[in-house]
Amino acid sequence: MPAAEVVAALAARVGAVPFTLGVDVSAPDLLVTLRALRDVHGYRYYVCASATDRSAEFELLHGVRNLDTNDDIWVRVHLPRDAPEVDSAAHTYAGAEWQEREIFDLFGLIFRAHPDPRRLMLPDQYVGHPLRKDFPIDTPWGYRPATVGAPVAEPEA
Repeated sequence: MPAAEVVAALAARVGAVPFTLGVDVSAPDLLVTLRALRDVHGYRYYVCASATDRSAEFELLHGVRNLDTNDDIWVRVHLPRDAPEVDSAAHTYAGAEWQEREIFDLFGLIFRAHPDPRRLMLPDQYVGHPLRKDFPIDTPWGYRPATVGAPVAEPEA
């Protein structure tokens, strides 16, 4: 649970709205919020980033920790499906660089001003972003759903 006084300060500063693990902020307020957490409130350790495809929009989360208080807070941003772009946190927290590359690779979210916006896990020629709900399963790149029916027999030795 994030510290109540930090959540209140972010609400006053950028209009952050609390949720169980942290605060919701608008995309333009993401970097202001992360810098305030780092510089004012002591959240200097970058935990990780994550994204979720909610069909109508994407959720992006950045988690940071205050090592003095052992307190975590998550900053959540909702991005529209037709324009999933947000400023990169990599210049605020160095640990965000690879996390954002992974999110770009798997979800297709664009991180403006990212220092190295290349794919991280998939080949450069890969078409699409496989963790999107609208990603076609029948691609030449690999994912094949499990077959229904009798299990395949093991080859004899």
